Formats: sequence, structure tokens, C-alpha cells
Amino acid sequence: MSCNTMQDISIQTNENGNTSLQFKTSQRYLLLPIEDTGDELQTELFVDDKLVNSYVIRLAKNKIDYWVPLDLSQWQGKAIKIEIPGLNESAVCLKEIKLSNNFDFDFDEKYRPAYHFTPPYGWMNDPNGMVYYGGEYHLFYQYNPYGTRWQNMSWGHAVSTDLTHWQHLPVALYPDSLGTIFSGSAVVDETNSAGFQTGGEKTLLAFYTQAERGGQWQSLAYSNDKGRTWTKYAGNPVLKKANTPDFRDPKVFWYAPANKWIMVLAVGNHAEIYSSANAKEWTFESGFGANYGSHDGVWECPDLLQFGEKWVLLISNDRVANVRHSATQYFVGSFDGHTFTCDFSPTEQHWLDYGKDHYATVSWANAPDDRKIVLAWMSNWQYANDVPTKNFRSAMALPRYLTLAQENGKYLVKSYPVEEIQARRGKAGNVPDFNTNRIFDVPTNGIFEILLEIEAQAAQQFGFNLKNSKNESVEFAFDLQKNEFSVDRAKSGIVNFNATFATKSVAPVLAKPAHTLRVFVDKSSVEAFLDGGEAAITNLVFPNEPYKQIEFFTKDNQFKINDLKIFKIE
Repeated sequence: MSCNTMQDISIQTNENGNTSLQFKTSQRYLLLPIEDTGDELQTELFVDDKLVNSYVIRLAKNKIDYWVPLDLSQWQGKAIKIEIPGLNESAVCLKEIKLSNNFDFDFDEKYRPAYHFTPPYGWMNDPNGMVYYGGEYHLFYQYNPYGTRWQNMSWGHAVSTDLTHWQHLPVALYPDSLGTIFSGSAVVDETNSAGFQTGGEKTLLAFYTQAERGGQWQSLAYSNDKGRTWTKYAGNPVLKKANTPDFRDPKVFWYAPANKWIMVLAVGNHAEIYSSANAKEWTFESGFGANYGSHDGVWECPDLLQFGEKWVLLISNDRVANVRHSATQYFVGSFDGHTFTCDFSPTEQHWLDYGKDHYATVSWANAPDDRKIVLAWMSNWQYANDVPTKNFRSAMALPRYLTLAQENGKYLVKSYPVEEIQARRGKAGNVPDFNTNRIFDVPTNGIFEILLEIEAQAAQQFGFNLKNSKNESVEFAFDLQKNEFSVDRAKSGIVNFNATFATKSVAPVLAKPAHTLRVFVDKSSVEAFLDGGEAAITNLVFPNEPYKQIEFFTKDNQFKINDLKIFKIE
């Protein structure tokens, strides 16, 4: 056995190559050096000889890629021991691990978006617990505070008053003895139906899946201080189902006609609906979807929204058998408090976004003016762990509002950016006359918005490329012979980190005399909205330098640009 001391930390390694760290501290953080592709090490935290938590952390054995903080603020002055099997005394992290009152991280990374939400550091996936209360939009999200790959699922937390500027708050929910904290939703308990309210503030209820080797079940937490702190319900879990490995992502809302809560869950390849009067005891109502829509992968992240007399059910599929792979489908129908009945035929498939990087789409509860505002994780399970960012992985797509329309006798869910994003526009750039120019400069360092109205005239195949000086480009193209609009990122920059990344995304186009296109570019992403949200394509891109030019092209006849504006986003 060997022993050494760094700062105030005693480090011991036994004959089996297992390491323990022991210390008392008045400092807030233990700063952990991480090796991004290193071994996953089961790390146990003891306080006064009691096991309080367990993490899976890629502690640096050979090299340090970045640092993450372990927050010790609740255990000041107590005896702390961290046991790390599989880490011997030669590991580089043992020479560099340290206590500190500060943790500095780099927001100015090459690919960190300027106006899309990202975590301060670490891994992020699905948006969770989205609720509006007291003038704030709450965003919780699947979060790994101890690395930039999926693990240690917790609920990160941020708030915003305008959906575009976000304030990071402490992690809201950490794993416990019932398991890690998977996806879920939050609501305002207006009538104190659960009985948790203790003061003047309404209680916020959070419903979430907990996952352990034994299965998945639904738990409940509550907050009486506007979501700043959360108490887990002592009677958790509130809903279990035997022999069901994929039983998750509760979306809960109040159904006023019956004075009860409704919970929609993803269960394998279908959805199930439950009801409750007190948010604690749940009754099965019905199932939906075993023979509807796409079933290429498991269903996840359901959401049931009312549009007048119609209801829309959102479902995310983790493995769609085409180039999209991870995507959100929707169904239009009716709901009577017990059963969702779909208007579509069983074989119909309808998608909210046709890009590769718009997944786990869910809505804000209690949004002002009953707006249906949704948010999605901007990545894809095929390569999310491999994208070439450093201190963080993943961003959220732009918040969008949904509307329900009828086109050619069929229902269509439109998806369009919330109006609040327009407040971040700078002055529109000068655009030369299209009749004498086909190439326009975009002096915005890769952070801008394009507004375009394009008239096909005699052209059938036409579009434009976003380009940089390294000849990297993203192609936006219309093919009116096939009634298709596409975004091709095969030559967009760094694409070789995963074999599935260099793809073309294709969306349907309804016939019109002219088409409008709105494109948001934010360093490492492009989001395109066609004809007021009739179709959308969201894709990640990783150019070696920002796109600084727009070059129009046609493959047959001429077309006409009726309007073109380029805004810097500030």
C-alpha cells in the first residue's frame, strides 16, 4: 500500500490497485481531471463513513482533457472519503486533483453556440420539467455534471424571462437509492391537490423516471420556493409497472373537465395514459400506438397538447430507420380524459422536424396566453457522444411554437421559432442586387439569421450554399420535381468523427408560387424553417471556420429572389 498527500488530500492506493481520497475541507469544490475517452470508473462518496452517492467518472489516467467540479458545499468540515476502484497510483489525475473555492470554465469555445442554450459544462440531452411560473420559464434537462458523455443522469436547471437569455442554477435533482434521474415534466399545482404547499407560493411538482438495474419507475418531487430547491416525495416511487424495462418520461397536465391529473408515459413501442386526483396515486386509463406510426425504435418523451377541439400527441423515436435516426413524430386526434383517438391511418407517419438533430421535443406547461411552446435536444443518439466540442456536449434547438393547420384536407403541425428571438436581431446587413450578384458576404462570424423569399419561375432545381474560405459548405436546395427541400452537410466541415454524420436531410414541400425560408446559423448548427413552419430541418455542423458567404445556384432554369435579409444575432 502506498500513501501520499496533495494539499489537504490524503491519497492511498492498496495492493489491488484501488485508490481512496480522504480529507476535510472548507473549500467548495474538489476539481476532478477528466480523460474524455478514458475508462468509466465507479466512484463512491462517503461522508463521515456513510455512503451518500455513487458516480461513474472518466478520471484521467493518461492525459487531462478538461476538468469538472464535485460540489462539497453541503459537507463542509466533515470527513470525506472517495473510493475509486481501478485507479492506481500512476494515474495523472492523482497528481493534479485539487480543492478550490472556484471553478472556471470556458464559454468561448469554437463550437459553443451564441444564442442556443447549452449547459455550463458537461453532457446534456433531453429537455425536462419545463414549466412557466412567476415570470420565469424553467428549463430542466438531462445532465451529467461529471463529464461530457452520457452518464450520471441528473436534472440540470436554468431559468429565463424571454426564452433567449438563460441563468444557470444549481443542479435540481441528483440520483438517489431509487436510481438515476431520467426525463419527465413539471407543473404548477394550482389547487394544492398534492398537499405540499406551505406558504404563499404555489407548489411546483416535478415528475421523473428513475432508472436502476431493476427497472424504471416514476417519482415525484416538489418545490415551494419557485423551483430553487426540491424535496423528493417520501413515498417514491409513485408509479411502477412490473416486467417493463422501457417505462419512462412522464408528461403530466391538469385535465379540468374531470378535475384530475393526466400522465402520459412512453412504454416500449406505445404510450400509456394514467390519471390521479392527488398526483401521488395513479390509475391506468388506456394505451395508444401499438399499431400507429413509426416503431423502428422505442418510444420516448410523449407530450399531449390541446388545440381547440383537437389534440396532438408528440412521440420521439430513438431509432428511425432512415437517415434521421432520432426524431419526433406527431399524431392528431381527440382526447376525452381517458383515451386518445387518432385521426390518422395506422400507417401514416408525420414528423415535427426532418433534420438529424431535433429530438425529445416537449412543451412548456402553463405558458402565457396558452402558447404551445416546445423545445428539443439538438443532437442525435448516433453520434451525440462523439461531436468535436470540448467542455460541453449538446445544445438545445431554438424554442418553437406549434400551431395546427389544415392543408389539402389533412392536419399539419407547424413549427416556427418563438417571436422572442427577433429581439436579438442586430441591424440587417446590406444585400447587393440579386440580378447582378450570386454571391453575398456574411460578415457575422457564423452567428446570423437569413430571411428569404424565393420564386421558382421556370426552375425546378435551385438553392444556395453557405460557404467559407476552406471550401466547406452546407447546401440548401429545392427539387420541385420531387416536391422536396433538402439540407446537405456532407461537405460542411468536420464530418469524420462518425460514419453517419455526413448526410442530406430531406423535407416535403407543398406547391406554392413562392417559398419563404428562414435559416438560423449559430456556429455549429443550422435550423431551416420553410413556408412559415410547414417543414423544418435542424442539423449540427462543425466548420473549421465560420461560414461567410451565400452562393446561389440553379441546375436548370432561372429563379427569382423576391426578398433577402441577413441579420446578425446579438
